[in-house]
Amino acid sequence: MDGGLINIHAVLPRSSVNGPGKRVVVFFQGCQRRCEGCFNPATHPFDAGVLTPAEDILERYVAIDIEGLTVSGGEPFSQPRGLKALLESARARGLTTLVYTGFKIEEIEADPAMRACLASIDVLVDGPYDETRQEATLLPRGSTNQSFHFLTPRYSLHDLYMPGRSEVFIGADGMVRETGFSRITARPEIR
Repeated sequence: MDGGLINIHAVLPRSSVNGPGKRVVVFFQGCQRRCEGCFNPATHPFDAGVLTPAEDILERYVAIDIEGLTVSGGEPFSQPRGLKALLESARARGLTTLVYTGFKIEEIEADPAMRACLASIDVLVDGPYDETRQEATLLPRGSTNQSFHFLTPRYSLHDLYMPGRSEVFIGADGMVRETGFSRITARPEIR
């Protein structure tokens, strides 16, 4: 894949439950891990999504009052060159960056293309999702085996405590999407 293109599943232009402050959330398309119980199984196939220039993603939302960029998936590090371009675009705009990955930081550091992304990440949340270890605190991670890595001093663990809520969006296509860390769709009356 070209370094300037990212296979995108979805973009939420403004979210308050995917990290500190108001954030643009970019969901990458494609994940080789396919964790059991994954909250975003529609992001797994690599042959879906929309190829989008990395620069165009944030250009659309720069006028919106946002604090940062959150990247999730799918697996963002499956597209390391596109991820790096997106993160550098965020940095150039003064945005903070938070990235979720199923890889462990040691795996990322061992791969030169993936490691190059770390220089533009403020907070990395690493590790595969484990549905037997669901997060019960107010921290924004799916399971307790996932770790927070503060790669810059822009945030601390205190900044990441969230109210444990989710947001529901209805897209122009009529699709209902939930995001956040309080799985309201687990309630039968919501289905």
